[in-house]
Amino acid sequence: MSLRAACIAALCLLALPAAAATCREETYMGTEYAICEVDMNRDVLRLFLYEPEGTRPYGYFSTLNSALEAQGYALGFAANAGMYHNDRAPVGLYIEDGVTVQEVISSAGPGNFGLLPNGILCLRDRRIDVFETLHFIEEAPECNSATQSGPMLVIDGELHPRFLRDSTSRFVRNGVGSSEDGTTAIFVISNSPVNFHTFGSFFRDHLGLRDALYLDGSISRLRAPDLGRNDIGFGALGPIIGVVEGARLPPLQSEDPKDE
Repeated sequence: MSLRAACIAALCLLALPAAAATCREETYMGTEYAICEVDMNRDVLRLFLYEPEGTRPYGYFSTLNSALEAQGYALGFAANAGMYHNDRAPVGLYIEDGVTVQEVISSAGPGNFGLLPNGILCLRDRRIDVFETLHFIEEAPECNSATQSGPMLVIDGELHPRFLRDSTSRFVRNGVGSSEDGTTAIFVISNSPVNFHTFGSFFRDHLGLRDALYLDGSISRLRAPDLGRNDIGFGALGPIIGVVEGARLPPLQSEDPKDE
């Protein structure tokens, strides 16, 4: 096994000051939002679905945190990470640490997931990107981990074409955007119900992001230690995304680690 692969598998046991996403609250157009930014050059951001035996989902931030603490780590920032079926299996593409659990789905369908265009959050070495699904299929990036959800909120600087400014469909919603250079992930949850147009506008017009993806609505949850927040919610979650505190990023392929 290469050093890089071993680091990924073990989350790199070498001591390093704990990393954590930075979270804050901001009000825009009368609605308050919680925003958590993850620095991909500092934070170990991972997707989680099933416990080690591979059959039972973690379901809750507390369960995942307990599992990480048993390995000497802790869960920092975390959020739900894409839509799932009743058995908590992901609806669309789901890749975790190089293992594909569910293939990509490109067809339209019922519900928010099938409101095309939808999209994919792709995690690579020290990089994160939001792709519109057909663009993802065309470009075929090699993601270490990925999750599919929908609809897209912002696509190349434009709001999803189906969003209506005066829509009465209002829920607490959460989503994620990526900086253009891929070094920062920006997760957002509304602290009160909003429609899609309002939520997408926050990403585009307030945060200045060119691409952003909806994660979910009323089930949305956030763990943000900076804000003293650890949402419990009702019922178990499917995919979870979170920062692993106390873990070390694996070296880039171009690096020549001194401990090799």
